[in-house]
Amino acid sequence: MKVETVLVTGGSGFLGGGLLRHLALCGRYSLVAALRRECNELPQSIRRFMYADLAAYVDWQNALNHVDVVVHSAARVHVMAESAADPVAEFRRVNVEATLNLARQAAEAGVKRFIYLSSIKVNGEFTQPGCAFAADDAPDPVDPYGISKLEAELALKDLALATGMEVVIIRPVLVYGVGVKANFLNMIRWLQRGVPLPFGAVNNKRSLVSLENLIDFIVTCIEHPAAANQTFLVSDGHDVSTTELLRSLAKAMNSPTILLPLPVSLMSVVAKLLGKGAVAQRIFGSLEVDITKNQRVLGWVPPVSFRSAIDSTVKPFLDVRKK
Repeated sequence: MKVETVLVTGGSGFLGGGLLRHLALCGRYSLVAALRRECNELPQSIRRFMYADLAAYVDWQNALNHVDVVVHSAARVHVMAESAADPVAEFRRVNVEATLNLARQAAEAGVKRFIYLSSIKVNGEFTQPGCAFAADDAPDPVDPYGISKLEAELALKDLALATGMEVVIIRPVLVYGVGVKANFLNMIRWLQRGVPLPFGAVNNKRSLVSLENLIDFIVTCIEHPAAANQTFLVSDGHDVSTTELLRSLAKAMNSPTILLPLPVSLMSVVAKLLGKGAVAQRIFGSLEVDITKNQRVLGWVPPVSFRSAIDSTVKPFLDVRKK
């Protein structure tokens, strides 16, 4: 499929911004960044489309002129400390209604392909040993975020059937890389400070995906003909335990680390008593994905190794330390 112009939503975010900078370096596309706020980190060659809120009333006409592919990465993301009175309604307002508003206008404007960044939470929250999630498994979302992402996926598939616009759904696992936030950043800071951590005996398996690998996969989906109307899971293809992840980060940072081998069962009980059961599940539970479909359908394998991606992620912290 010939692609000349790509619109990326969430252009000031971790993923959207990284994708736009990568596409600009490729030099193959005209680019449009949809932004809620100005982002000076993006190349000036990228056309800006500013909007106040990701909502169902946004008029995307000016942004969609001559666009071939939309990559929709903007969303209301998973919220650890939810404050909305009706979380399900708030997630649906942004992740379903606003997404469908953009997609309908994209179809009317003649956009050929709509790539939707969904979430592994559509599949579920955890996997049993030896039972990795596959792209075509029956969905089983649990929380409002995962439910809203599934509802958006289903509505997009219906729109594709009605309009002929191709829809590609990508469900990433936890994304890390330069500029990562939230819990992954917290782990790096703990290790940087030499804080003893009680995670020396966690034998789970978690799939992760580096920002570089996810961007490479999105670029593949922008042009590959076989990506049309498919759903994909994406990871590094290298699953690790929480203990292995912490040790890998510490090694990359050349930081001494103290990982105490506390029993997982004891820590899980304490976490539940403290109302942190969901956090414990993410730390101690397993979540593995099978990405063999990506190679079978698209010929894609992760180009960046886990070791290299971890080194890149911690490099800014090493650079600061040297100053």
